[in-house]
Amino acid sequence: MDWRLMMLITCIGSLSISLLGSKPNVKVLDAQNLTQDSAKQVQQLAELIAVKVLSKDFLGSGILIQRKGSVYQVLTNAHVLRSGNPPYQIQTPDGRIYEADLSKMSDLSVPSYSNGNDLAVLQFRSPKINYQVASLGHASTLSVGNEVFAAGFPFDSQGIQDTGFVFRKGKVSLVLDKALEGGYRIGYTNDIVKGMSGGPLLNRVGQVVAINGRHAEPLWGEPYLYQDGTQPEPPLLKQMSKYSWGIPIEEFMQMGSPSFTNNYSDKNIQVEVRR
Repeated sequence: MDWRLMMLITCIGSLSISLLGSKPNVKVLDAQNLTQDSAKQVQQLAELIAVKVLSKDFLGSGILIQRKGSVYQVLTNAHVLRSGNPPYQIQTPDGRIYEADLSKMSDLSVPSYSNGNDLAVLQFRSPKINYQVASLGHASTLSVGNEVFAAGFPFDSQGIQDTGFVFRKGKVSLVLDKALEGGYRIGYTNDIVKGMSGGPLLNRVGQVVAINGRHAEPLWGEPYLYQDGTQPEPPLLKQMSKYSWGIPIEEFMQMGSPSFTNNYSDKNIQVEVRR
């Protein structure tokens, strides 16, 4: 064989291996081969991508949403981060805790959601351990009656710490034509409670279609205002209070191109392991 041809084959092979190694670790179920156990498979995926967001204490849930090299992005609600103070931390599914920085695409200085979405992104670095990241779907494909799955880490009865990972089945109940304040548009029957904010809402093939953020029957405030300041008609308003609410994943996609920080120091690497 001509030596030039051998060199070309070697280079192509090396390039293929390099490209393969750079792909994020993303899994999605085969929609054509779903079985009665598919909910268990979705739960397994949810357990791999759902994380805890911490400050001094437990704040809420998050989603391993993207990865570039050893840097991971975690999507959560802005109100989750506002409930604590930096520095923030991320506890991954294996129990490890990483120091996290606020992504440039997040702006917690905005006091109201009237002109934006209740979303924020944290970043952390894991140079030695690879984690599963979410496969993203499209909330625009959801219809009333579609089965969806919510995941996260609820608070205990004292509202102090999480009680462990939960996975709850439900169905889409409302899809609004225009967004409520904070970007909320998807209503569903899944039982969302405090602590699950920022966790994933997944479809039947394990894709994240929305971000949990509001539970049913709020005790105070007026969460059901449209972003333009108007209020839903009373019959719809009464119906809305019965359901949990999520922000379509498309709102994250429209936040801008991913901005990954590369100036991490050793403090951003694993600091604690909890089992």
